[in-house]
Amino acid sequence: MKRVDTSDWPCTIARSAAVLGDHWNLLLVRQACLGTRRFDDFQRELGIGRNILTRRLNQLVDEGIMQRVEYQSHPPRSEYRLTQQGREVYPILAAMAAWGDRWLSGPDGTPLVLHHTACDHDMHAVVVCSVCDEPIDVQEIKAQPGPGYRADHEPSATV
Repeated sequence: MKRVDTSDWPCTIARSAAVLGDHWNLLLVRQACLGTRRFDDFQRELGIGRNILTRRLNQLVDEGIMQRVEYQSHPPRSEYRLTQQGREVYPILAAMAAWGDRWLSGPDGTPLVLHHTACDHDMHAVVVCSVCDEPIDVQEIKAQPGPGYRADHEPSATV
């Protein structure tokens, strides 16, 4: 089944999904956040095929989420480092982890605890309104067209 390209839909969720919606891309960014940088290390940590890994890393570089940095010239070898854009994916991953802890953890509890070194406490992500700091509840949100909205492009752009 062919995926629909949503990269130019008038919805930033659809555009983000075009880049981050592939589970390998999310896992590669997670691994990079955990310090993985080299191709063989990504492959070993994730058990991903070399051909798929090559395509996904190239896509993440093309999208500006990672950058290739040469660490050896003879033979040429590069590692993959998160850009600022890539580092800003982490709150999304932390929110996904919080959701997974609530709904997908088994009887033994979460397999990974996030520890915030700034305050030295274990934490979970909470997405809040940027104005009033109240947690976001879908029943209290209304999506409205913004300045970049083009109604002629997507059948259902509102969330």
